[in-house]
Amino acid sequence: MTQVAVPTPPVERGQVEAKAGRVKKRVTSRVASVIALIIAVLWTIPTFGLFLSSFREPDLIESTGWWTVFQNPGFSLQNYQEVLLSGSASAPQLGEYFINSLFIAIPATLFPLALAAMAAYAFAWIKFKGSSTLFILVFALQIVPLQLALIPLLQMTVAFLHPAMRSISDVIPIIPDQQYLPVWIAHTIFALPLATFLLHNFISEIPRDVIEAARVDGAGHGQIFLKVVLPLAMPALASVAIFQFLWVWNDLLVALVFSSGTPDTAPLTQRLAELAGSRGQSWARLTAGAFVSLVVPLIVFFSLQRYFVRGLLAGSAKG
Repeated sequence: MTQVAVPTPPVERGQVEAKAGRVKKRVTSRVASVIALIIAVLWTIPTFGLFLSSFREPDLIESTGWWTVFQNPGFSLQNYQEVLLSGSASAPQLGEYFINSLFIAIPATLFPLALAAMAAYAFAWIKFKGSSTLFILVFALQIVPLQLALIPLLQMTVAFLHPAMRSISDVIPIIPDQQYLPVWIAHTIFALPLATFLLHNFISEIPRDVIEAARVDGAGHGQIFLKVVLPLAMPALASVAIFQFLWVWNDLLVALVFSSGTPDTAPLTQRLAELAGSRGQSWARLTAGAFVSLVVPLIVFFSLQRYFVRGLLAGSAKG
C-alpha cells in the first residue's frame, strides 16, 4: 500500500516576522551595543596611537610609547617631511609610488568588476548547457590559495604575455610603462571567483517579472544587462568594488611578483616596506607613511558607504 506524502504547511508570515523581530531585538539590545562599542574602541586604539606617533619626533618614538605623549609631547612634522618631501636615497618621495598604486588599483578594480558582473548575469539569467557545473567550478576556485597560483601565472606571463606586449608596442604604444599589465591581469584573475559569486547572489534575486517585462518590450541580453540589471545591482557592485580596491591597494605580494620593482611601477606598499630599513632601524617613518597610504581607502569607503551597507544587506531577507 503506497503512502501519499503530505506536504509540510508553509511557515506563517506572522511567525517569520516574529522571529525576525526577536533577532533584531537581540542585535539592537544594550548588551550588543556595549559589546560593539568595546570592540570599536579596542580596534581604534592602535590606529590612534599610530596617528599620534606620526606627529612625534623619531627619537621620542623609538624611546617612549605614544601613551606618554602628555609627558613627552615633541610634536613635529619631520616624519611627514621626510616621507613626502625628501628626495634622498634613504627616504625618497612617496608621490610617485602613490601614483603607481592608483594606476594599479583603479584598473585592477574595474576589470574584474566588469567581467564578474557579465558572468554573474549569464549564470543567473542565461540558461545554457553545463551552466550549473561551470558555476560550481568558478565557486570552487575560491579555495585555491593565491600563493599556489603565483608561480604558474608568472611563468605564463613570461612565456606569452611579455612577447605579445612587445609585439603590440611596436605598432600601438599602450602606456608609458607596460609593466602594469601583468599586475592588472593577476589581480583580475584572483578576484573573479569571489566577485562572480557575490554578484550572482545579488543579480539572481532580481524579480523575474522585471526581466520578463524587458524581454516583452524587445530588449536583448545586452540591453537588459546595461539598462535593467546594472542599475539595480549598483549596491552590490559598490560593495565588491570597495573590497577589491582595498585588497589591491593594500597588496604587496602580487606587486612584488608581477611588477618590475622599480620606482616606475612599484606600488606604495612596496615603498612602505622599504622605509623601515633592512633591520627595522628606521621604522619611525612608517608612522607617517602609513597614514599617507590610508587617505585614498578612507575616501573610497566613505564616499561609497551607503551603497556598501545596502549591498551587504541586500538579499538577506525576502518578503
